[in-house]
Amino acid sequence: MTQQRILRVGVVGCGEVAQVVHLPTLLLLHDRFKVVALCDVSPTLLEHCGGKFGIKRHYSDYHQLCQDPEVDLVLVLAADEYHADVTIAAANAQKHVLVEKPMCLLREEAEAIADAAKNNEGVVIFVGTMRRYATAFERMKEEVQKLKSIHYVTVRDIIGDNSLFAFPIYPTDFPKYAGEDRRVRGRMIAEKALSPEQAANPRDVGTYRLLGGLGSHDLSAMRELLGMPKRCIAATRSKADGPPFLTALFEYDGFTTTYETGIDQVADFDAHIEVIGDGKRLLLKYDTPYVKGLPITLQIKERDAEGNYTERVVRPTYEDAYTLQWKSLYSSVVEGKPVKTTPQDAAQDLEIFDMIMKNLVS
Repeated sequence: MTQQRILRVGVVGCGEVAQVVHLPTLLLLHDRFKVVALCDVSPTLLEHCGGKFGIKRHYSDYHQLCQDPEVDLVLVLAADEYHADVTIAAANAQKHVLVEKPMCLLREEAEAIADAAKNNEGVVIFVGTMRRYATAFERMKEEVQKLKSIHYVTVRDIIGDNSLFAFPIYPTDFPKYAGEDRRVRGRMIAEKALSPEQAANPRDVGTYRLLGGLGSHDLSAMRELLGMPKRCIAATRSKADGPPFLTALFEYDGFTTTYETGIDQVADFDAHIEVIGDGKRLLLKYDTPYVKGLPITLQIKERDAEGNYTERVVRPTYEDAYTLQWKSLYSSVVEGKPVKTTPQDAAQDLEIFDMIMKNLVS
C-alpha cells in the first residue's frame, strides 16, 4: 500500500481560531497534515500551543517560518492587517498557503496576492471561507440552481461573541512595537479603503472591519449562491452606544436580498441563508464552528405534486466545514484539484464591502 503524502504545516498566528479550530482539526487529519512549526509574537502563545499540540519549532518572525525548508504549507492566522504580507512572503518562498478570511482589506493587496500566485507557478493560495465547503451548502447550491425564478433572499448572521462558545487563552505579553505597528497599519487600511470622512470616524472603521471579519463569510457564500449583486440599495446600522448591527439591501435581477449581521453577548448562533422562489423555501442553517460536529442543515419547504405542504431537513454529514475545507485544500495541492476560493474570488468581497460603505447611513 502506497503511503499518502503528508503536508508539513507552519502556522502564523496562535490565537483563538488556531487554538479552537485549526490545530485540533489538523491533529485529527494526521494522515494528510502535520504541523511542524509555529509563529507568534507572544511567547505565551507559542509555549501554550507548542506544548499542547507537540510542536517544537517556534518563530517570532513569519519571514523565518516561511523560509523553513521543513514547511510545505503556511496557515495564515495572523491579525487581519498582516494577511497579505504573510501570504505573499509564503508564496514567494514556494510555500502553499491557506489564508483565513478576510484574505485582505485593500484592493491593492488583493492584486499583489494574485500576482504572487501567478509569479510562483505551482503554488496554491487557498482562501479560508470554510462555510462554502459545507456539504449542505453544496446541496443548497444545487437546489437554488433548479429554481426558475427567485423572489426573495435573506442572509443573516447574528451571533454571540466567539468567547461565549470556546475558551482559548488570551495572553497579554505582546511586544509594544507589535501593537503600535498594528495600529499604524489599521489606520493606513482605513485611509485607503474608505472616504476621508469615514476613515476619521471610528464607527465607520469598525463597520468596515466587521464586514471584513464576520461579513466575509456571509457575503462570500451569497456570491457563490446568487452571483454579484447589481448594487447595494441602502445600508444602515444600530445606534452608536450599542453592539454593532448592520443591515443592507442588495438588488439582483428580479429580486432583492436582505443582509443582517451583528455580534452581541448572547450565546446563540443565528446564521442562515434563506432563498424563496418557485413555490419553495430553502433554508441553509449554520451553527457555531467552535463546537466541533454541530451539523449544518438544509431545510426545504414546498407543496408536493398533490398540493400538500411538505417539509424536510437534509443533513448530509456531521463532518464540519473546516475539515472539509482542509480536505479540499489537500486535493488541490496533492492532486491538482482546482481551487474554488481563490485570491481572485476573494477580491470580489472587497467590491461588496465598498458598495455597503458607500451607501451606509447611521
